[in-house]
Amino acid sequence: MSRRLGLIDHTVDALRTRILSGEWPVGTRIPTEPVLVEMLGVGRNTVREAVHALVHSGLVERRQGSGTYVVGNSELAVTLSREVARTSQSDAMEVRRALQVEAARLAAARCTTDDIAVIQQAHEDREIAYASGDHEQKVAGDLALHMAVVRASGNALLVDLYENLIDAVRDSVVADPEGDAWYDALIAAIVARDPSAAGRETAYYLTALLD
Repeated sequence: MSRRLGLIDHTVDALRTRILSGEWPVGTRIPTEPVLVEMLGVGRNTVREAVHALVHSGLVERRQGSGTYVVGNSELAVTLSREVARTSQSDAMEVRRALQVEAARLAAARCTTDDIAVIQQAHEDREIAYASGDHEQKVAGDLALHMAVVRASGNALLVDLYENLIDAVRDSVVADPEGDAWYDALIAAIVARDPSAAGRETAYYLTALLD
């Protein structure tokens, strides 16, 4: 039994790798069961169980009479989307705030000259987006600036969590024209390499949005 479970796990990993690497992009129909058997050198039942595991994880879905298609390329994004759907928007935003406050602190402590340049460019891009008057561009500008700060934290796990949480709550994010002063203060704190100020400014701003 343990050997069989190991073989299934190995097959799941082989299929998952093709999805996460982009070899099988979202929207792609994966090869049929007989082709997968030949490709991976395993039995039909092993392939069937491996594909079932990926269906359960949310990476692929079966379409009656058509085949099995890739519908996601991040199991974390799928998991977070499910959890966000089951919880309140305020709970999700509180988690986002916690991640963003720590990211701001770490960015101020660790950012490189290149990181600062990226953040400042994102700030300029946000101003252009707001000048356009287009709501979607405004939201995208806000989120891009947030992501620039998070990436400057230098913590790969925090970046991954934040990126996928933002994907899950993106539809609820609203453009905030009142945030200009806060963005200026946050960037000034990061440039000054002042983690306390960066964290404090972020906590103040996001708490105000929640109230």
